[in-house]
Amino acid sequence: MNQDLLNKLSSYISKLLRSTFGRGPESCRCTINGKFMVTYINGFISAMEEVLINQGQDDQVKKARNAIMNHVLDEVKGYLESSIGIDIEFYYHDWNFPSNSGMIFFVFNQELKAEVIQSKVNLAELEKEVARISMLVQKVPDKINIHGISSSIYVVERRGILIPIEKALINKGFKDELIITKDSIEKSYFFRYGKFEDIFHKEVKDIFIDWDLKADKSIMSFVLKT
Repeated sequence: MNQDLLNKLSSYISKLLRSTFGRGPESCRCTINGKFMVTYINGFISAMEEVLINQGQDDQVKKARNAIMNHVLDEVKGYLESSIGIDIEFYYHDWNFPSNSGMIFFVFNQELKAEVIQSKVNLAELEKEVARISMLVQKVPDKINIHGISSSIYVVERRGILIPIEKALINKGFKDELIITKDSIEKSYFFRYGKFEDIFHKEVKDIFIDWDLKADKSIMSFVLKT
């Protein structure tokens, strides 16, 4: 993918976040490979959000940011589709407030030229470990797909992850509460109990997770220290 285009997309997203939130990120980097574009963001907590987080109101910040980001990403989706000429099938986003970082995922409806990532990562072992940690929290996914986006970013798709009680909560209108709860629990389990550094042969810097509860699927990424 043309680096000038990636820089242009990164700049557009950074400026849009600044105009929407009153503050832009310290860094914003887009990477495209196969059917994914991932945007890794650092240094993006507003002064008001920081006050709320320091008061222990992380959940309120997550709810507010989710509502705003859905509007922002609708705009990014249109800009991205016109720039690349390919439709966006889904988009996701997640934020790690302790590390002041975030990731936006765009999934294209067709695959662009995929760059083969040369690494020593055993993808079969990675899939088994993702399944094992998923089982500790809820259940083994019906299907797991792993995509190397770059030497430091791996995306994992999980399908068929919801258990009956979660589906019941969604039907009763507790979608937002469920996502916030799953976000904190799943990431803590993946960080605390996962043996991912042995698999990646590198330190895991960030883990991001988002869900499409209606479609019963999830997307997550591992960001490795370089």
